[in-house]
Amino acid sequence: MEVIAALIDFVLHIDKHLIEIVNDYQTWTYLILFLIIFIETGVVVMPFLPGDSLLFAAGMLAAQPNDLNVWVLIFILLVAAILGDSLNYSIGRRFGMQVTRIKLFGRQLVKQEQIEKTHSFYEKYGSKTIVIARFVPIVRTLAPFVGGIGRMHYGTFITYNIVGAILWVVGITLAGYFLGNIPIIRDNFSKVVLLIIVISVLPIIFEVVKEKLKKKEA
Repeated sequence: MEVIAALIDFVLHIDKHLIEIVNDYQTWTYLILFLIIFIETGVVVMPFLPGDSLLFAAGMLAAQPNDLNVWVLIFILLVAAILGDSLNYSIGRRFGMQVTRIKLFGRQLVKQEQIEKTHSFYEKYGSKTIVIARFVPIVRTLAPFVGGIGRMHYGTFITYNIVGAILWVVGITLAGYFLGNIPIIRDNFSKVVLLIIVISVLPIIFEVVKEKLKKKEA
């Protein structure tokens, strides 16, 4: 429970934690952010790490006087996002559903229903799921994995991987860069993070409700 509480605190107050990281590690902050995004997108059992909120907070921080350059930041995070999805695809292609049996403290880290929701995204959007999933927590981590299991053509995968990474990283990081210093956003950052999370999970909620309505009608 302490780990979960610490993770929630990190996500909701990620702006303050990033300031501490920059103050303590300076240019090493680039590597730390690279690793967080790489692991969140590249390791199928780590879908709970911050993604959207981290990009927004990093962009907001880069707009302030410090050691972070927004364009260097975007480049590094782009590389992390592209390599992360590529690793996840390779894990799915090589090991398949065996990975879903991995447990931590007796609990499965990747649940079957999460895989099924990701499959429903593929059924609806096809290969474009790789792009759309970038903006949806959990599905973002599972989409390339499921693509690997389904042996999506690598040329198709890497194309959507790069396009999705550009839209996700550049879009959200620059949003933080240009909007983060607006007083109402800066002073209510935890609420902004919650709003980002709610907006991100709306597609999942929509799909779940839609499936339940279909079952009732059947």
